[in-house]
Amino acid sequence: MWEVNMGASAAGLSAAQCKEERRIGLNECKPVLYGKLPSPSCCERVRVSHIECVCPVITPKLAALIDVNRAIRLIEGCGRRVPRHFKCGSITTP
Repeated sequence: MWEVNMGASAAGLSAAQCKEERRIGLNECKPVLYGKLPSPSCCERVRVSHIECVCPVITPKLAALIDVNRAIRLIEGCGRRVPRHFKCGSITTP
């Protein structure tokens, strides 16, 4: 919990605001989890979401379920750059 609050304050957002941002993003992008391409509204969430709100919840257990290369392709396909060797929670990009 401390890490989430620390990340939220770095973004200038409260823990509740970060939680709401994650909820909206998950709802907009849920079809992606089932192999669909991101919708325009999902891509908008990808572009505006604060990384400080998202990364602290990427636990080792969640990271094991994520295909990092696919996630990077989808994020970049939505117009958001993903830096090389970037650490986001328990994931480090190639």
